[in-house]
Amino acid sequence: MNNETIVAISTAIGESAISIVRLSGDEAISIVNSVFNGPDLSKVKGNTIHYGHLVDDGTVVDEVMISIFLSPRSFTTEDVVEINCHGGLFVASKVVELMLKQGARPATPGEFTMRAFLHGRIDLTQAEAVMDIIHANSNMSLTLANKGLDGVVYDLVQSLRKDLLQIIAQIEVNIDYPEYDDVEQLTQEEIHPKVTQLINRFSDILERAEVGKIIREGIDTAIIGRPNVGKSSILNALLREEKAIVTEIQGTTRDIVEGTLNIGGIILNLIDTAGIRESSDRVESIGIQKAKDVIQQAQLILFVLDNNQPLTEDDKQLLELTKHKKRIIIINKVDLEKELHHEFDHTVEMSALHKEGLDDLENTIKEMFVHGAIKQDYSQVVSNARHIALIKDAKKALQDSIQSIDNGMPVDMIEIDLKDAWNILGEIIGETSSTALLDELFSNFCLGK
Repeated sequence: MNNETIVAISTAIGESAISIVRLSGDEAISIVNSVFNGPDLSKVKGNTIHYGHLVDDGTVVDEVMISIFLSPRSFTTEDVVEINCHGGLFVASKVVELMLKQGARPATPGEFTMRAFLHGRIDLTQAEAVMDIIHANSNMSLTLANKGLDGVVYDLVQSLRKDLLQIIAQIEVNIDYPEYDDVEQLTQEEIHPKVTQLINRFSDILERAEVGKIIREGIDTAIIGRPNVGKSSILNALLREEKAIVTEIQGTTRDIVEGTLNIGGIILNLIDTAGIRESSDRVESIGIQKAKDVIQQAQLILFVLDNNQPLTEDDKQLLELTKHKKRIIIINKVDLEKELHHEFDHTVEMSALHKEGLDDLENTIKEMFVHGAIKQDYSQVVSNARHIALIKDAKKALQDSIQSIDNGMPVDMIEIDLKDAWNILGEIIGETSSTALLDELFSNFCLGK
């Protein structure tokens, strides 16, 4: 990796009190110093801040505060300079333009964090946790992200790799030095329980990961039902705003209407779908097909029925369509005369019009998804989809090794699967990651981060 000095705006684009322009690299201090009217930055101590003006050919660009972080005690472990200028895109852009003029180059998205990773200051899971903190949308997701930044996921992966390496090393000793009497001979029968114990640990981690993924990404929740049963009214009541158009005309909702809701620290990604029925209207039919697609993808179904109407054939078809999904049956319009005489599991009675039953619905959702999760041991929680996929792959490699043992394969063949698992786990923390993977991951970061 070259030591070019990079520059980017690190704060959000738009008008604000302050914008921060960040530089990192061997020439960061000299570049800023060459246009700074203030203390000589080449002589100041690290972790200090200095007042002055940025000047371009004798013209003051802005009044600034300059923060100096000397290598290796900086985010990237390189010399880092942060220019605190006045807020506003024009001012910050002029500062960046001035830095480019002095020899810096524009940073690519995530390049500051990538440099921190490549220089060994953080591992790949901590780098990803930086983005998780930026995108956190609840207290629980923020806690989970901060645990990742603290190295919890790294420690967990390293613990698994260490246990795997002990088995691999013992196999290697048996293969290379079979004549040593003081070396414990590791046979297939002795490897089996060790690997099985590891597989059980993986299973436990993946089970907890389901909760972690929900905390991090939320629950994709579809509100479904026949036309005019009150789906849009329920969406509006949950969101506490008039997000969806509500009328007495059937088929008013013709497309997907979305919103998010925080329930006990868990985000619901709410989707109000078009009422599902047979329709000759082409536009409504497209909306109905979209609704059916959403049902297949949703993690939770809020199935709305009308208390004032008996169960219809359309209702029965929807009940059959969603019977294998995690769902809550909402009996809406309980303020009207009861005509619906059926009992269902996980039922909540509501009047969306009068905002009645909202607390019951929220509590039911908590019981289904969040029960006990708040007290979760975060040292064992993995939430990143990439991490989860790799842990599943590593578990599969361990299961393959068990299959090899059961088939009577020699220990050196069993070792191949164990090494595969060890390498796969290394991809999580970046020890065996490809350049293409790193480029892809960091390209999703903010510019200036």
